[in-house]
Amino acid sequence: MEVVILPGSKQIGALAADAIEALLRRKPNAVLGLATGSSPLPVYDELARRHQEKGLDFSQAHAFALDEYVGLEPGHPESYREVIRREFTDRVNIDPANVHSPDGTAADLPAACEAYEDSIRALGGVDLQILGVGTDGHIGFNEPGSSLASRTRIKTLIEQTRKDNARFFKSIDDVPHHVVTQGLGTIMDARHVVLIATGAQKAQTVRDFVEGPVAAICAASVLQMHQHATILIDEAAASSLKLADYYRHTYDNKPKWQSI
Repeated sequence: MEVVILPGSKQIGALAADAIEALLRRKPNAVLGLATGSSPLPVYDELARRHQEKGLDFSQAHAFALDEYVGLEPGHPESYREVIRREFTDRVNIDPANVHSPDGTAADLPAACEAYEDSIRALGGVDLQILGVGTDGHIGFNEPGSSLASRTRIKTLIEQTRKDNARFFKSIDDVPHHVVTQGLGTIMDARHVVLIATGAQKAQTVRDFVEGPVAAICAASVLQMHQHATILIDEAAASSLKLADYYRHTYDNKPKWQSI
């Protein structure tokens, strides 16, 4: 796990976009893993800018969303399929047919979850997965207590997550109780994971999953066991880390040829 502490979200977005651009240039048909929420937005903004101004090409790429609410009708503005379309994929030249998301409206949800796993495997797996992290340490919708080996499946949201997401709906009563999410085992299969966390409200969470024990109570802690996990955080999110100075020193003295 590499922890990179940067001044703010603009610098974080640029560094994450650098990794994705480098991936696309060496592998135009790369498979990207897309997250929703506020954390990835600077990355999507920067990638859209590079596409529009520098011609960064997504035409052969595929993308898989992390999760989806169960029961929201197709086209619902807060479905994650729609959020990813608005925030990112409509702003670049990726083929809409190459953008995949879990089916939260399927009549047979377990079968749809299995089919989603099959779709990822059929394309050779995710090359780079973007992640945010919840204040309780969840990644995707893998709430506290999730199996560290879990695959794409149905999960019940804890009330804090529903409260956190209520701002996107008319009221908390409109927030679904259930979701379909890639599992922690699915996320761990990605060849490179880039997790973004900003703000003082994420400081204890960052300390828990970076420097605490690997435990199901903090789902993101499983990334300590990933072969290529990059944690991009700002100074506020880094404020509780015991080894913050070491992480800064390591990054400042990183060989120029070594990317994140």
